Amino acid sequence: MNIRLIQNGLITVVEEIENTVQPPPNGFYWIEASPFDLDLLQPLFGLHPLAVEDCIDAEEQRPKLQLYDDHCFLVINGITFYNQNILLREINIFLGSGTVITVTKQQTPEFGELLTLLREKEINRPAEFVYQLIDEVVNRYFEVIEQIEDLIETLEEEILMNTRKSHLDQIIRLRSEILYARKMMQPQRDLIGLLHKMDLPQIEPRLRHLFGDIVEDASKVAESFDTFRDLIGNLREAYQASLTGRTNEIMRIFTALTTIFMPLTIITGIYGMNFDHIPELHSPHGYYIVIAFMAAVGTVMYLIFKIKGWL
Repeated sequence: MNIRLIQNGLITVVEEIENTVQPPPNGFYWIEASPFDLDLLQPLFGLHPLAVEDCIDAEEQRPKLQLYDDHCFLVINGITFYNQNILLREINIFLGSGTVITVTKQQTPEFGELLTLLREKEINRPAEFVYQLIDEVVNRYFEVIEQIEDLIETLEEEILMNTRKSHLDQIIRLRSEILYARKMMQPQRDLIGLLHKMDLPQIEPRLRHLFGDIVEDASKVAESFDTFRDLIGNLREAYQASLTGRTNEIMRIFTALTTIFMPLTIITGIYGMNFDHIPELHSPHGYYIVIAFMAAVGTVMYLIFKIKGWL
């Protein structure tokens, strides 16, 4: 658990959690905790049991906002794109008048950037902290969007150049990941909209309009995932079309080869019949004549198919 006193961009490490129970006269406390720390934090700060249960719950929580007597509870989702998988990271926030408690289950890269922003922008209020955190979370969605765009473009080029069975597996997996992120993005956009419109005691009126900019960014992110869903559908159609084209190409070659060998098979069938009286059957040069004739027929048919582009 990391405890920091934030005062106009100045960050001071606090050793004892008991010193943070009373809000500081200037600035606020930021307590960066894990679910295991909630047994200590809940009685000290009067955290609502239902909110604590949401933090501990193994299942991922959808973005939401809950209002309690002296604090509000927010759940937002950070995002990471790793090994063609979209990973959402749950960030739980308890916002009080002089304290912000963030509870996470995984490492949160947004916090590293946030420490820099706290110093540069001389943050001094808990609501400003929450605004900067949510803004950083949404900005990382744009980085993931660029990575997904690059992946879709690369996948499309590979499908057009050389279709493989593995491409279909990639398409199905990527579609599943995009639908999952899209489903989570809608409530996150609604949550940010509530912070923009609702009159919350923990958020000063002058800060509420700032959340409007994040709402626009969140809407752009949601639209991007809608576009990705359509692009994945186009990729699947391109895969099926390429596969059908390759199948037709192979069948055309097989058909041409079968057509070439058909007259040769007829010739060998005729001269393979067990009759005593067949023209040229006993000719000393009959074998060579038939072979030459078969080669000529095969060559002529091959050239005809080659000129027509069937081979």
